[in-house]
Amino acid sequence: MKILLLASGTDIHSVRWANQLSRNGNTVHLCYVSNQKPSMDKFDDNVYLHELKFPAPFGYYLNVYQLKQIIKNIKPDVLNSHYASGYGTLGRLTGYSPYLISVYGGDVYDFPYLSRTNMRIIRKNLKAADSIASTSYAMAQQTSKLIDCRAEDIYITPFGVDIKQFCKRSVNKRDGIVIGSIKKLSPKYGIKYGILAINYLVNNLLAENEKNMKIKYLIYGEGPERSELEQLVKDLNLQNIVEFKGRIPNNLVPQALNQFDIFLGTSVLDSESFGVAVVEAMACEVPVIVTDVDGFKEVVDSGKAGIMVPRKDYEAMAKQIYKLIKDSDLRIKLGKVERDRVLEKYNWINNVREMEDIYSKLITRVKK
Repeated sequence: MKILLLASGTDIHSVRWANQLSRNGNTVHLCYVSNQKPSMDKFDDNVYLHELKFPAPFGYYLNVYQLKQIIKNIKPDVLNSHYASGYGTLGRLTGYSPYLISVYGGDVYDFPYLSRTNMRIIRKNLKAADSIASTSYAMAQQTSKLIDCRAEDIYITPFGVDIKQFCKRSVNKRDGIVIGSIKKLSPKYGIKYGILAINYLVNNLLAENEKNMKIKYLIYGEGPERSELEQLVKDLNLQNIVEFKGRIPNNLVPQALNQFDIFLGTSVLDSESFGVAVVEAMACEVPVIVTDVDGFKEVVDSGKAGIMVPRKDYEAMAKQIYKLIKDSDLRIKLGKVERDRVLEKYNWINNVREMEDIYSKLITRVKK
């Protein structure tokens, strides 16, 4: 198949989809606006990259002519926009078919409700697509509300993990207990509640004879909230416990996860519609404690494959951290249940094959 993706060059999900589709023998082209150039995570040499002249946000309108010329030259079998907002607009304006929109989260949970104009844009974009794909059932239900369609008619295409790369490994671990998070440092991901949970754990839950226990909270990721979070750590006098590690390339994530004894998913908004980092931790048999946002509920099977606490409830999170610290057998047992869940639902190779099947069905249906 000849596949044209409209997606950010900086997004690890764009990289993963493009690379694996190419490795499966498809011819893959990816178009991105000029202020979203590939950076840390690399595309394979066999993926054809096309930089569109104008940057976002106006580029989603101004790049239509250039994109139409690219489409004319490569004649793709299918066009797939990643995100219903920006690239969904650009894809719609080409008028090309077969056309699939992949929704991501903020584009259907947050963006439409910022203004009436945004709502009109999203509805027009979604209705223009021949089909829609969502990473989770929860987000499919949210998307269906926007255009009055059945959630069952939206394809489910999870961001699975490479189960050979993401697995339990023997590594030189730090002494004591290592707790970790891997997420962009922005308010919707609730990292501050992870920090507050660690503070509550240290000051309210640890017994006197446990005060000398070595505990580290490693936070991987960058974002606009970093300076505020660093100040919070200073205010709470947690500098010896909390470490900000910065952004991590995807190929180094398995090594980092295998340093963790416990993983925290702290998101506070339902636009956290899947939670790839949580799935990656589960694949590495790291017990996860997550908040009750829609995407996490689905991933951990409502608490059967992981521990779930109310969003923003850092005391509840701290109590579950303490429970896992005290019970190493429970950590091992939970990790194995999580791994089985990933093998069943989130094997990346299977997920990409499912996407290829969707493309094939769409092409056949449109050509009839």
